[in-house]
Amino acid sequence: AWADLRIEITGVGANQMPIAIPPFEGSAEAPLSLASVVGADLTRSGAFRLVQTGVESSHEEVSAPNFAVWSQAGANVLVTGSIHALADGRWDVRYALYDTVSGSKLDNFDYVVAPEGLRMIAHRIADRIYTRMTGEGAFFSSRLVYVAQRSPTHFELIVADSDGANPQIALKSPEPIISPCWAPDGNKIAYVSFENHKPIIYVHDLSRGVRRVVANFPGNNSAPAFSPDGHRMAMALSRDGLTQIYIMGADGTNVRRFSRSYGIDTEPCFTPDGQFIYFTSDRGGTPQIYRQSLSNGIAERVTFGSDYAISPDISPDGKKLAYISRLDGRYRVAVMDLQSGQDLLVTNTGLDESPSFAPNSRFLVYATEENGRGVLGTSSADARLATRLTGEGNIREPSWGPVLP
Repeated sequence: AWADLRIEITGVGANQMPIAIPPFEGSAEAPLSLASVVGADLTRSGAFRLVQTGVESSHEEVSAPNFAVWSQAGANVLVTGSIHALADGRWDVRYALYDTVSGSKLDNFDYVVAPEGLRMIAHRIADRIYTRMTGEGAFFSSRLVYVAQRSPTHFELIVADSDGANPQIALKSPEPIISPCWAPDGNKIAYVSFENHKPIIYVHDLSRGVRRVVANFPGNNSAPAFSPDGHRMAMALSRDGLTQIYIMGADGTNVRRFSRSYGIDTEPCFTPDGQFIYFTSDRGGTPQIYRQSLSNGIAERVTFGSDYAISPDISPDGKKLAYISRLDGRYRVAVMDLQSGQDLLVTNTGLDESPSFAPNSRFLVYATEENGRGVLGTSSADARLATRLTGEGNIREPSWGPVLP
């Protein structure tokens, strides 16, 4: 098995909150350190600073924390918990969140989970802490999908936790795999595979491990995207000549042409309200991002800050557009405030690709190159925090999935 992605934090967040997360009671017998996963998640968000803790918490310390001790240690927030095995093989997990200054309990929750679900429970705990203390939406209990090229004839489609851990191979192929994207339910992904020596779009059910063809027309079948309700898909097809945007049912039926230009239209994405599709088009001479209404079919150009703009992704809250902008010969991730039209470059690299927003719209993941090798990067939408996720082979084509129910 290939190793998990390794995370390196290359930026720092502002106004970090000091938090103590001692090892949960019972951790010595558990297959996973929940406190370590929770702490790593919160540190990666840039909003928290971990206060050093000691040995595993005792039952007494979990039941009645000594807030004065933790406050003196510099922690404004304390997380306590326990994990114990049940007779049926599952694990009982309990967690609580405290304000050390007032001594008040801010949150608590109990879980019973199978061993394979412990890591996701840790992500859910981190989400509860993050949302309670920052007011921002959850995102740790989501997943990433990306493509890893191990050799010229070895491509893998991989699904992993939001921190790059727990990678699962959904598909192996001797030919390229590109453009993976998530269905809104977080249980299916669509992608383009060249395994039959031409681009074909598949929808892959991760829970059942089965897939089906949804677009295998003559010519190009590429860039799939799901509608917010999951009932429709948009994609780029060249079945009628030039590559244009088409819409069809998620089962591959009722195909209809959506865009009409004398250029190449590709890389569609729906807005969260399902009213518009953003896409890349060179109809004006150079690639730019356009927006077209599903109701009246009118298209309008959106990007004007550079002579080359591709790969749009709309934030789940509908307020921001991420895309790749070419400036001074460098390809960087830009984020546009859709209300003001103001752009912000959020990366300092020069070969960026495939930006994709996190479920809370606060962060995004993208592909870039480091020492001639494909890696993944994450950035906050305000450019204040950046991380790098590296692993074996060339890693590309990331897409950030929804928070799992």
